[in-house]
Amino acid sequence: MALLESVCPDLDLLNRGKVRDLYRIDDETLLFVATDRISAFDVIMKNARKGKILTQISVFWFNLLNDIIPNHLITSDFNKMPASVQKYRDQLENRCLLVKNLKVFPVEAIVRGYITGSAWLEYQKKRSVCDIPLPDGLLECQSFEKPLYTPSTKAEIGSHDENIHPDKVVEMVGGKIANDIAETSVKLYLKASKYAHDKGIIIADTKLEFGADSDGNLFLVDEVLTPDSSRFWISSNYKVGEKQDSFDKQYLRNYLLSIGFDRKTSIQIPENIVQQVLKRYVEIYKLLTGCDPSFI
Repeated sequence: MALLESVCPDLDLLNRGKVRDLYRIDDETLLFVATDRISAFDVIMKNARKGKILTQISVFWFNLLNDIIPNHLITSDFNKMPASVQKYRDQLENRCLLVKNLKVFPVEAIVRGYITGSAWLEYQKKRSVCDIPLPDGLLECQSFEKPLYTPSTKAEIGSHDENIHPDKVVEMVGGKIANDIAETSVKLYLKASKYAHDKGIIIADTKLEFGADSDGNLFLVDEVLTPDSSRFWISSNYKVGEKQDSFDKQYLRNYLLSIGFDRKTSIQIPENIVQQVLKRYVEIYKLLTGCDPSFI
């Protein structure tokens, strides 16, 4: 059964985001709950079924990438959660993370290995991505010589993320943090994309988020390299110069575009589309981890 909104009256609810419900456990600890909400074009849809798979993919990547940067994860083992959380096992098991309470920067660190989506649209018009000049002659879905760091703002619900030049991040968070975010994002993408490539997956691009503790130490936060925040293509199907079959949220975006979605109004997604989205998320999980998602 889909969980569109967690109901945990004995926990301190701080916020309901596009996908996650956020609870305060104490001053140093938060609980992230991945619901089955799904957003597309920054609009929250009325049904989906992928909160558990998102959580478990993030846990996989947090563990794989923690040699590059520490992350906010304390535990994903439900039996190690506080008693106040365990009383909601039926709702929360396999879809929640106990995490450090950090200062989160208002920047989405996007790393692109291939030119697609909004990057391709801008390139066709201006020969640039986020106002970063690019050479003539690139083809749709072609790989960049080096991964491109193209940050965006982190929009509130009801607003839209806005692509920005990396120099703008310096104005927002300061030069050192901006540089650390940019460098770390590319390092994370390179390691993850190499791992995925060995599993038959292309990570075309991904969105990362960062926070800091009271000492200014940088942490990887939120979700990481999930089909909600990344574009995944199957390597064996890849053909440069044309659109790819996406194993991520792009499948839903394509459906919405096909019905003339107004990019404003939440709708009920047809069950066959929900199942196709979930199928793609599950396939990515299986390829990455080598495991069947028995928790679904």
